[in-house]
Amino acid sequence: MGTITEYMRHEHRNCDELLALTEISIGKQEWDEAAVCFRVFSEATLRHFAAEEDVLFPAFEEATGNASGPTSVMRAEHIKIRDMLIQLNASMTTRNAKQFLGDAETLYIMLQQHNMKEEGILYQMAEQVLRDTKEDIMAAIRHTNAMTGA
Repeated sequence: MGTITEYMRHEHRNCDELLALTEISIGKQEWDEAAVCFRVFSEATLRHFAAEEDVLFPAFEEATGNASGPTSVMRAEHIKIRDMLIQLNASMTTRNAKQFLGDAETLYIMLQQHNMKEEGILYQMAEQVLRDTKEDIMAAIRHTNAMTGA
C-alpha cells in the first residue's frame, strides 16, 4: 500500500467487512459476537476518522490554503456517521435486530457514498498536492493508527 489512496481504501474495505460481520452475527441472533464485531467496527471507523482529521486533512488544507473545500464536507459527513454509530450502539444494547439492521443499511449507503468521494476525489487531490511529503504523511497516519489502537 504505497499511496495514500491505497492505504485509506484498504481501511475503508476493512470497515465494510467488519460491518458486514456484525450484520451476519445479528442475523444469526449471536448478540455477543455481534457486539464484539460492532465494537471493532466502530473503533476502526473512528481510528480512520482520526487519521484523516488529525493528519491528512490538515496537511491537505495547509498545502492548498483551503479549509472550506472537500475536507469540510468530509468532516461534516464524519459527524453524521458518528451520530449513526451512536444510534446503532443503542440498538445493539437493546438487541433490537430490526432497528439495528435498518440503521446499518442506511449507514452502509452513507459510507459507500462518503468513501467514493474520498477515494475518487479527495485522496487523488491529496496525492498531487502532498507528493513531496507523502512519506511523512503516511508515517503520521500509521502513528495515529498505532496510538488509537490499530
